[in-house]
Amino acid sequence: STGLSETGLSYILFEKAVNGFYNLRNDGKATINKSVLSIVDFDQASTEKRLWIIDLDKKELILNTWVAHGEFSGADKASHFSNAVQSFKSSIGFYITGEKYYGKHGLSLRLDGMDEDFNSNARKRAIVVHGANYVSQQTINALGRLGRSQGCPAVPQHQVKTVVNAMEGRTVLFINNTSQFYTSKYLNNEASEVLASK
Repeated sequence: STGLSETGLSYILFEKAVNGFYNLRNDGKATINKSVLSIVDFDQASTEKRLWIIDLDKKELILNTWVAHGEFSGADKASHFSNAVQSFKSSIGFYITGEKYYGKHGLSLRLDGMDEDFNSNARKRAIVVHGANYVSQQTINALGRLGRSQGCPAVPQHQVKTVVNAMEGRTVLFINNTSQFYTSKYLNNEASEVLASK
């Protein structure tokens, strides 16, 4: 009803992310005060707008924009992922957003990885949402792809305030890549269906 399929978000991915959203709420990890779910689809090339920020209660797409992947995850498409410190690779899985702060990249948002072995070192690796000038149409025009981060899901500099304000406060972020082996205790369909129906 929000028209997400028209923006390139697959229903299968959306359903998977929503399952995690409700299970993370049930586990007390995600806030009940905001119904914001963010999804990154690293199946898509960096030239695609592969970040969606959605308000599930309002059935509203807050933003659909570009997002960078890690330098050692791939060129235009991300295909290599890691949970290791200094890997300069992106990490897949479910995250809960932490506190916003001002650092070397300006306004930024800390992330806590919820999936052991996949993204649980996010805080230790300083994996955060931040703005970057290399996430832009100008960079795509020049390089044929976005610039790359050191593993952070970097967003367009001019949109970072909108992104951080929407995502802050223990909301759910799901970073997807279906070519990777991935399991999560938060992908329990039965539990999430019960919660979603309430």
